[in-house]
Amino acid sequence: MVTLNTRQKFYQVIFGTQTKAGQYFDIVLIVAILCSELVLILSSVEGVATEFSHLLFVMEWLFTLLFTVEYIARLYCSPRPWAYARSFYGVIDLIAILPSYIAFLFPGSNYLLIVRLIRVMRIFRILKLARFLKDSNILLRSLLMAQRKILVFFSTVVILVTVLGALLYAIEGPDNGFTSIPASIYWAIVTITTVGYGDIVPQTNLGKTLAAFTMLLGYSILAIPTGIITAELSQEMKTQRDLVRCMNCSTSGHEDDANYCKKCGTELPEKF
Repeated sequence: MVTLNTRQKFYQVIFGTQTKAGQYFDIVLIVAILCSELVLILSSVEGVATEFSHLLFVMEWLFTLLFTVEYIARLYCSPRPWAYARSFYGVIDLIAILPSYIAFLFPGSNYLLIVRLIRVMRIFRILKLARFLKDSNILLRSLLMAQRKILVFFSTVVILVTVLGALLYAIEGPDNGFTSIPASIYWAIVTITTVGYGDIVPQTNLGKTLAAFTMLLGYSILAIPTGIITAELSQEMKTQRDLVRCMNCSTSGHEDDANYCKKCGTELPEKF
């Protein structure tokens, strides 16, 4: 009969980082995740997979069983198992083990195990990098605030590449490699993003002129989404600074790492 005390100890080790045992557990877990990803990557190399197929298969299943036991243990010792199962890490932990079992029905799906790498994000808890998590939240909020502007920008780009692709299809035609409007739109996307694969190129003078215009247009518009996100990020950081207000003189706008008021020198309230 497992006592409640034993269950609590399991919880402190598996979910906590305050104890040495909890920290060691997370470090061992991260090493296991990285090793399992290495096995997965090596299994995609034909020469290695052929020579060490049995060893790679055994190791993949050992890691899968290890992570399965870990997931069950987390459900067992969690005070709210359903809340953990629905949380970000709970969903990732489940997705990390499902592909191996699904591979029995759908061969090849085991390569989805690469999602295990997301679990390495647990290192943020181990090292207590709260500042990094806070900065990532600022970036995420900036992206959310800019989503409408970015959507308008990408909609405009979609219209541009469609028009340019259709024009080049009409100018060049199938004889010069532009076999359809979708193929021409593909060329327009490759050109306007300045990737330039060169697998399809215009042959006529008019087509080359349009291509030159498309290239110049690409250089002109590439900086737009960067500017949008930068503006929102700047605004979000300003808002974040304004939240830190001196209790003595009510001055706001302090830097995130400031400990004392820049006006009166009073110690600032603790930032979370």
